Amino acid sequence: SNAVRGFLIVGNKAFTQPFSLNDLPGAGRMDVLCRCTSQALFISHGIRRDVEVYLLLLGPPSPPKSILIKGDEVRRMSPDERNVAGHIKKALAVECGKSWKKVHSGVYVSRKGLEELIEELSEKYSIIYLKEDGVDISNAQLPPNPLFVIGDHEGLTEEQEKVVERYAALKLSLSPLSLLAEQCVVIAHHHLDRLQF
Repeated sequence: SNAVRGFLIVGNKAFTQPFSLNDLPGAGRMDVLCRCTSQALFISHGIRRDVEVYLLLLGPPSPPKSILIKGDEVRRMSPDERNVAGHIKKALAVECGKSWKKVHSGVYVSRKGLEELIEELSEKYSIIYLKEDGVDISNAQLPPNPLFVIGDHEGLTEEQEKVVERYAALKLSLSPLSLLAEQCVVIAHHHLDRLQF
């Protein structure tokens, strides 16, 4: 099927230049972005080909940077955090402008900020903002080609929320509890898998 799923993870403190693979939490919680990427793309013995992961990095020294990882193109990526981080690090070393620049198979980088990125995504996806106070996902009619916007460990700022809500088709909640970002990715996939989206 041509159905696609997207995830946009916003890393408000995530470093925007190459960082040490030995201290991912110290790179603005790069570990969170890596775990989200891994949970979005990998299944046992394979990769979900219909998934695109967008990482928005807004930390020092030169934000914004956006990284796109396409499940149907990516090569030599494995689920462990360090491997995913290596791909991100490589992308951050590439000079880029506002349009997507290919780093290597399936990985792209640009200087898009939240507004430009989400405007672009809204042409291909139905934007869904995941937040505790949203409508329970079990009670929602999910649109085709959903893209889930997920904040990092600190969530989105009020400014960012306003931008996302301007483009979002729905604001949904996955749990009454406040979940880790990577748990949100897993549960969103599980929900769609059961609906056979």
